[in-house]
Amino acid sequence: MSPPHLSDPVPRPEPSTDLFDQQREDWRRDPQIAFDAWLAKQHFRRSSAEVYQAQWGLFLEWLAARQKSLVTVDTQTIADFVAGLEIRKPQRVRYLRLIERVLDHVREVEASSTNPARFIAQDGEAAWRNARDNEPTGFLNHAERAALIAHLFSPLQRLSKAQRWKERRDRALIAVFLGGGLKTGEAAALTVSCTLMNSPWVTIDSANPTLIRRTRVVPFASALLDAWLADRRLAELAGDLVFPASPSGRPMHKATMLRAVDALVEAAGIAASRTSRTSRTSPQTLRNTFAADLFESGVEAELVGQWLGFVQAVSANRLYRAWQTWVDQQDLRVVDEPDAAAPLLPEPRMDGRFTRKPGAGKS
Repeated sequence: MSPPHLSDPVPRPEPSTDLFDQQREDWRRDPQIAFDAWLAKQHFRRSSAEVYQAQWGLFLEWLAARQKSLVTVDTQTIADFVAGLEIRKPQRVRYLRLIERVLDHVREVEASSTNPARFIAQDGEAAWRNARDNEPTGFLNHAERAALIAHLFSPLQRLSKAQRWKERRDRALIAVFLGGGLKTGEAAALTVSCTLMNSPWVTIDSANPTLIRRTRVVPFASALLDAWLADRRLAELAGDLVFPASPSGRPMHKATMLRAVDALVEAAGIAASRTSRTSRTSPQTLRNTFAADLFESGVEAELVGQWLGFVQAVSANRLYRAWQTWVDQQDLRVVDEPDAAAPLLPEPRMDGRFTRKPGAGKS
């Protein structure tokens, strides 16, 4: 093989397919061409590529109109752009993620640690969140929570052996949503080694070691969980999942969990009140109510966020603000719709028992 001649063209390395491997000057000189060059080497569907081009082009037009570049763009400019988009919230999120990724690269090249798009993404009160599909966060009120807990402790009706263990399982499942703040996926993957009898702590495992956490289950939920684990051993169910879908030990599907919540909410007598407010009770509603109970008890939002598994503190603060707004709405509802003749439900105690409301039961 002969050595290369001086007149031969110098071979160039294959261009990277990573958006952020482009040189800084490429993005400064013409960010649209740099973006298109990267997009052409991806394996996106034509329709998807056209959407990305349109999104990026619209943002560049916005910047040009304000004499901004990818290097000089600031937080307020991005906030105004995203908030002004006449689209639904999920589409706003996609725009923001695209901008955030590009600015991550620009700031990395510039040796800067700040990304104005990230501040917008983490701001729980940012105007861009005020879009359609941004529904209010739901909670159970005191009466609904008390009624549901009372039903979870009520005697079982005449059931077959198979129906009995499933009813016990479902009651414990709802208990860890309402009294432990677990997500459906976390409950489905929970193993018997993640909890100990008579212990208030449940370990939420994860393939990512940094995401493993513990949550403190309140006493009423801990009691129901302990009772279920004892029944589970007696039933000799296979596998090590806390909440198996069948005696063979296969995991529960999310749809099965949703049906269990619906059935127990109906049996507790609170389904009608939830429907009237167009707010179906879901595992997320129960998880929110777990957080609300902690907020009301004075637990700091940061600690609540740790127990819920939030990676960023802003998520816990956002939930806390949603709870405060919900409380204010409840107070207004009581003022606007007083009903002195309505019977008072007992308040649940942390141990699952109940205390009588002042004056309840008196003639």
